[in-house]
This record gives sequence, C-alpha cells and structure tokens, in this order.
Amino acid sequence: MKIGYARVSTTAQNLDRQIGALRAAKCDEIFRERASGKSLKGRPQLELAIDALGHGDVLVIAEWDRATRSMLDGISIIQRVADREALVKVLDRPWLDLTTPMGKGILAFLSALAEDERLRITRRANEGREAAKAKGVKFGRKPKLTEHQRQIATDRMSKGESARAIAKDFGVAHTTISRLRSS
Repeated sequence: MKIGYARVSTTAQNLDRQIGALRAAKCDEIFRERASGKSLKGRPQLELAIDALGHGDVLVIAEWDRATRSMLDGISIIQRVADREALVKVLDRPWLDLTTPMGKGILAFLSALAEDERLRITRRANEGREAAKAKGVKFGRKPKLTEHQRQIATDRMSKGESARAIAKDFGVAHTTISRLRSS
C-alpha cells in the first residue's frame, strides 16, 4: 500500500501541486496538513501516516523539505518507517533509493540542508525584526485601550469597581481590564 503525505506551512499556501504528485504516484491514501515546519510536534497527519504503515508499505512524500526540517528529524522519520518494516519514497528526489545505505546517507544530507535553510530563514527574519525595532516599528496588536483609558480603568479598580463593569463601559473583555492590575 502507498500512503502519501503533503504539507504546507500556512492556510494561504496551496496543497494542490503536492496532492497531484501523490495521486500520480498512485497513493492509496493521502494525509495532508497545514502546519508550520518549525515545530517537530505539530504534524499530526504525518504521525497518522506513519502509524498507518504496515509491512512492505511505502510512505510517499511529495517534497522532502515539507516532511522534515532537521537532519535528526529526517533520520527519525526514516527510522520510524523502517521500524514498521516499510519504505520511504520521496517524489521530488526520484534518484534516492532509500533501501540502500547510500540512499539513506544522501537523505540525511538533504535533511541537513533543509535544517540549514530553516536556520537561515530564522536568522534573516530575526535580523529584519531587529532592523525594524531600530527604526522604531512597534510589534504586536494595537492596544485596546488608550493610555488615558487604562489610567481611568486602573483608578476605578482601585476604588473597588469590578473588572467586568469597567470592561462593559469600555467595550472590551474583562480580561483586558484584569491585566491592568499586573502591569
């Protein structure tokens, strides 16, 4: 049995290309998800795909860098599939024969490249944030209350008025007002 796996990072991205490739590979079942590749724990569909494998089955991955973001993670996936006496086939790397030690070594190398790319993306994003901060760009959501409103709310709470009553007057959640106590 061939079990396919496809992933994109955001809801704005499209799975169609990967799904098309998996269908062309005649996968019997396709697991798909929209989840960030940063988290190794945030891929429940990959977990289900591996759990569905039996002896002699093949996990068909549309794009290797979509299944893993680190060398250790890639090796772990290969090992888990091998423990189920199944094989891995990566469609965007057709020259890989993962049943041989050489194929496994090449796959580990590609996983390391994917990890390096992720680190470069993270570094560039961090550098961009630092540059924006240096220019005075504010991050995060706009405050629900102005400084004046926060002061009024704090004064009213100090006089014993409930956060819910104050929140109702300002049209915000009571938790917004309650957080003013700790700030």
